[in-house]
Amino acid sequence: MTEKLIRIGTRGSQLALAQASEVRARLMSAHALPESAFSITVISTSGDRILDRPLSEVGGKGLFTKEIELALIEERIDIAVHSSKDMATALPEGLEISAYLPREDVRDVFIGRAAPTIAELPQGATIGSASLRRQAMLKRLRPDLNVIIFRGNVQTRLRKLDEGLADGTLLALAGLKRMDMTGVATEIFDPEHFPPAPGQGAICIESRIGDDRVKALVGGIADAETTAALTAERAFLAELDGSCRTPIAARATLRPDGTMSLHGMILKPDGSEMHETRRTGLATEAEALGRLAGRDVLEAAGPNFFAGWAN
Repeated sequence: MTEKLIRIGTRGSQLALAQASEVRARLMSAHALPESAFSITVISTSGDRILDRPLSEVGGKGLFTKEIELALIEERIDIAVHSSKDMATALPEGLEISAYLPREDVRDVFIGRAAPTIAELPQGATIGSASLRRQAMLKRLRPDLNVIIFRGNVQTRLRKLDEGLADGTLLALAGLKRMDMTGVATEIFDPEHFPPAPGQGAICIESRIGDDRVKALVGGIADAETTAALTAERAFLAELDGSCRTPIAARATLRPDGTMSLHGMILKPDGSEMHETRRTGLATEAEALGRLAGRDVLEAAGPNFFAGWAN
């Protein structure tokens, strides 16, 4: 289908490389291409280099994508592979999300050292997390917990646990599954009560608008169900102008009859206030469903909900 090398851009963590390899394997299978038809280019991002501050203080989601997107714009790579939850709602001019792979498990997990579950943790236990959403939901469950910033890839966070810097941490189950590391999890959260970040568990492919060769390639591995779900979740996020600066959760699920349910949630960082909505609509109207759900929580929260902490 192509005689030209297909250059895949990715971050350099073990998880990011596993995701890029999955994209390559799916493209090889869909188009009967040899591995030699692909190259994987590792691109260091600001989010990988800046580890001493919360994402909310240094630029939010774009820290994990902007250098890779620049490589796309400059045509140094042909496709970029990202974790969908890292993607800003507004993409750089000339770029688009051209495919989502079938979604992995959306659930979060707890990895405990002092206790196997959140409920069993001693009073005042220290939990490390880089996610404002997870921090806020933890504080809502257990206001007594001391939640600290835990940046770095999965291996770095586990090393920090082993060094005794925290009594536990939270991670996405999808990433652990992709690295065959699910055995480290000591508790898996019910997504009904601990909903994931918008896009969690889904790998996306970003490419240049108008690149017909890439569009034909990635179209063969795009998953329609994941596309519909993430269209709703990202619309919810966009309506809230969400980023790593705001604790937002969303989970869309499709039903056999062609309808979709969306559970959306917004919290204050300290967990003291939470608003959620549940909406159902046609999967073909996923974006409208997400937008309406966003308006639901904005109306419930009121105009001053973000004042003083979201900027």
